[in-house]
Amino acid sequence: MATGNPGKIREIARLLDDLGIEVVAQSELGVTDADETGTTFAENSLIKARHAVDATGLPAIADDSGLAVDALDGAPGVYSARYADGAGDEANNDKLLAALDGVEDRGAAFHCVATFVDPASPEPLIAEGVWRGEILHARQGGGGFGYDPLFLVPERGCSSAELDPDEKNARSHRGQALRKLVELIESKYS
Repeated sequence: MATGNPGKIREIARLLDDLGIEVVAQSELGVTDADETGTTFAENSLIKARHAVDATGLPAIADDSGLAVDALDGAPGVYSARYADGAGDEANNDKLLAALDGVEDRGAAFHCVATFVDPASPEPLIAEGVWRGEILHARQGGGGFGYDPLFLVPERGCSSAELDPDEKNARSHRGQALRKLVELIESKYS
């Protein structure tokens, strides 16, 4: 898995567990993070997957995901993890709350593009997921990671940080993208 993010590793391993696919973080194989120079989630996902394949010679799955807030013209978008200049989740959440201070329209969506690159195949497999919600005025819940404590799941009336991990995976942008990616992998290699 072309990430070192422990939250993503847990979510992805949980999604792929039933398929008997062992998820190994790229850091366990000595692979450094790729430079995310793309301007879209798809570009960054492909950059990360190809970087891991080039470093290991093994097939790799990567994802790029982020939060797009309607009132902020899609920001933080591809810069979600670096929104507060790399200061981490708490600082990112603080900056988002400050940017939305006094804003009534708090619609937002998590986006995820997941990519599978097989060194033996010229064409990557790519899948996307989108999870619509709203941004809360204050953090709620202690689960999840990133913007989860601020992301209201309207149909459940709670933040994504308050969802059980299985329910979160069933609803989330990453869960959607990875389930679609797994279907593409099964279809190609069955």
